[in-house]
Amino acid sequence: MSTSDLYDEHGEALESCDLPLLNYGGVREFSGEIVTFRSREDNLILKDLIAEPGEGRVIVVDTEGVTRCAMLGDNMALTAHRNGWAGLVVNGAVRDVEALAAIPIGIKALGSNPRRSYKAGAGERNVPVTFGGALFTPGEILVSDADGIVVGSAALLG
Repeated sequence: MSTSDLYDEHGEALESCDLPLLNYGGVREFSGEIVTFRSREDNLILKDLIAEPGEGRVIVVDTEGVTRCAMLGDNMALTAHRNGWAGLVVNGAVRDVEALAAIPIGIKALGSNPRRSYKAGAGERNVPVTFGGALFTPGEILVSDADGIVVGSAALLG
């Protein structure tokens, strides 16, 4: 079911992200249980997270909208795909845009930047994050398609 149909059916019971996120991955429609990561410019913990079994889940990355460096590139996206992650939503930048399009995983982000991120290990996992007017809570379900992103409980979207 499309995000528009889901929102028509459930309305305000769902969160709707109003950021103009762009599709970068080879998969345009994806959904799964949310896992979160928050860091402005450091992706070391994210790299460790992607190396874990994804089990069809979706990683939501919050950089507070900072696009000064990329939080994800083709190597990490390929690892995420191979480990069974359904997708990533990045409130920030990615890189290796042409290569990302060939990897069969969902990726949405604000934009791209060729600059690498820091690798100091700063950041938080599995904390609620908010951007684009939506609250992304670990364990809830995210559905993404060409119209956008909606988030809701497993009872509604599972």
